[in-house]
Amino acid sequence: MPQSLSPAATSTAAKLARLQPYSHRQFLHRTRPVSLCFRFSSCPAKLSIKAMAESETHSPVSPLWVAGCKQVLISLSDKRELSFLANGLQSLGYSIVSTGGTATTIEEIGVSVTRVEEITHFPEMLDGRVKTLHPSIHGGILARRDQEHHIESLNKHGIGTIDIVVVNLYPFYEKVSSGGITFEDGIENIDIGGPTLIRAAAKNHKDVLVVVDHKDYPALLDFLQGKQVSQNFRKELAWKAFQHVASYDSAISEWLWKQSSGGEGFPPSFTVPLSLKSTLRYGENPHQKAAFYIDKSLSLVNAGGIASAIQHHGKEMSYNNYLDADAAWNCVSEFKSPTCVIVKHTNPCGVASRQDILEAYRLAVKADPISAFGGITAFNTRMDEDLAREIREFRSPIDGETRMFYEIVIAPSYTKKGLEVLRGKSKTLRILEAKRTEKGMLSLRQVSGGCLVQDSDDLIPQDIKFEVKSERVPEEDELQDAQFAWLCVKHVKSNAIVIAKNNCMLGMGSGQPNRLESVRIAFRKAGEEAKGAALASDAFFPFAWKDAVEEACENGIKVIAEPGGSIRDQDAIDCCNKYGVSLLFTNIRHFRH
Repeated sequence: MPQSLSPAATSTAAKLARLQPYSHRQFLHRTRPVSLCFRFSSCPAKLSIKAMAESETHSPVSPLWVAGCKQVLISLSDKRELSFLANGLQSLGYSIVSTGGTATTIEEIGVSVTRVEEITHFPEMLDGRVKTLHPSIHGGILARRDQEHHIESLNKHGIGTIDIVVVNLYPFYEKVSSGGITFEDGIENIDIGGPTLIRAAAKNHKDVLVVVDHKDYPALLDFLQGKQVSQNFRKELAWKAFQHVASYDSAISEWLWKQSSGGEGFPPSFTVPLSLKSTLRYGENPHQKAAFYIDKSLSLVNAGGIASAIQHHGKEMSYNNYLDADAAWNCVSEFKSPTCVIVKHTNPCGVASRQDILEAYRLAVKADPISAFGGITAFNTRMDEDLAREIREFRSPIDGETRMFYEIVIAPSYTKKGLEVLRGKSKTLRILEAKRTEKGMLSLRQVSGGCLVQDSDDLIPQDIKFEVKSERVPEEDELQDAQFAWLCVKHVKSNAIVIAKNNCMLGMGSGQPNRLESVRIAFRKAGEEAKGAALASDAFFPFAWKDAVEEACENGIKVIAEPGGSIRDQDAIDCCNKYGVSLLFTNIRHFRH
């Protein structure tokens, strides 16, 4: 039954009421005085009415802050492992304060919880937009415990300290990346109170532990029990909290830019949210440290590529493995017909398209078997048992005995038997399953002190016109050869030359400071098969006579595809006319540095 307060206790309650903000005084006025000392009944240290009465001659003791009362604020959208956390905190003597659905879940777990509105004396409002944005919450988080005047302010206003903040945010990223969401729904999924709580706790991490990731719950409980001895634990949690909010804000910024600009042009500034996937053994060279990060930009959701590939088998990926795998996968993803691409040091050294993927594989190896050995092999078709067995048993065309060795095999999917057979080739062979790389992505490249940003080079032969500039018009099969060579050459490092015939790369020259040397390398690899083939160049020929164009004609090339644009274009046309070679201008350059 309710008890009557003594005159001393009544006097203390009156003093407290005068110190509360207006809304608090209203609340206290409506509530019977006896309930004051039980408002935080779950708090380990309880104030008795007698104690309150005896302390009336000292500074008023707030029912919301009591020495020894340990409080944690929990507000979660992602409630994974909440039962583990709540029970663990309760067993350690913590009083739990929570909001809305999180509080309901904690109650259902069977753990005692105080709702935020019992502290703020203000209900949730504006459809939940305002819940925790209140001095009674943020004062308890931001107060420095080593500053006497901070504690005095808390006591004066009846605010209790909050020692732990466990918060994660509305699933904005998941909502807007799922597609079909309206602008209004996107706006409503922007969290305001959550980031504010996280930032406040992270700023005051010396006194307040902040947790944004359910994977950190065990470490938190260990720390509270004295098992976690890291001196930087609080700082590490604070860093993770600020990073969490920064990534969240970057998604909102990216989404709003596209909503406001239609995705046109480059924003004045933007943030790239990178998430660590793995620490690598070393970088490009053993003396360099390295790591691999996934770009979590909204524009890359479901965009495919190597970053999201699944590794089914083999050694861990290295820095160079990622670079080469990316080059191979980007190249093979361009082709519609069943195609095999083999890459070495980011350059395709063998490319072939055939309806029979086994034949395509054999031809890709044949283009440059020396370079293919130890390379990366990529297919744009499903890997079945027959193909897997061919890869496993195929011998080098050079001696017919040496089994071909590869660092990585990539395909969009595998049959169960195909994967089983391929795993038997080598314990170290890395087997990746990747989704076709989508087009329309931004390409970012770091330079000292900055970053170069451009649209990706997505053009394929069907997007452009091959303009005949010579007297000789190419046959249909020659035009197809030129288009195939042109699609290959865009993936070769400049200066780049590709010789191809019948949807098969015969030779390529890459990375030379002058185009003539790349032409010579390509012919050396192609050999006699170059006669009647097509040659594609990533950029125009600055010279023709006694240079690259004339050497190509003399070696039996039937059609040349190049961008054009040189002041000596007429020399190239005249040279091709002399030798009866078809010359095609694409008006598109394919530099690749």
